[in-house]
Amino acid sequence: MNKNFLKNICIGFFSGLISGFLGAGGGLILVPFMTEFLKEDEVISRATTIFCIFFMVLTSSFFYFNENSIDWILAIKCAIGGIIGGYIGSKLLIILDKKILQILFVIFLVYAGIKMIM
Repeated sequence: MNKNFLKNICIGFFSGLISGFLGAGGGLILVPFMTEFLKEDEVISRATTIFCIFFMVLTSSFFYFNENSIDWILAIKCAIGGIIGGYIGSKLLIILDKKILQILFVIFLVYAGIKMIM
C-alpha cells in the first residue's frame, strides 16, 4: 500500500477526531499538515481542506442532530453568513499572495489560541 495513502488517512483521521470532539481543528490541523508534511501548495492545501471539512462536519452533524444538540435558528443564521463568507474567502484565496495567506493564518492561530486560554 502506498505510504502517502496511509499518511493521508492518518492526517484525516486525526483532524476528524479533533473536529468532531472539539468542534474545531479540521483546518487548524489539515492545512499545516498538508503544507509541511505533504509539501502541498498553500492554495491547494486550503482548498482541499475546505472540501475535507465538509465531510467531517456532515458526519459530526449527523450525531449532534440525533442528540438534539443543534440550535436550528442560530445554525441557519450562521449558515447564511457562512455561505457569503465562504464565497468571498474562496475568491480571496485564489488572488492573495501565498506569504500573505501564511501570515493571516498565523495571526488567526494566535488569536484563537489566546481566546481559548482566556
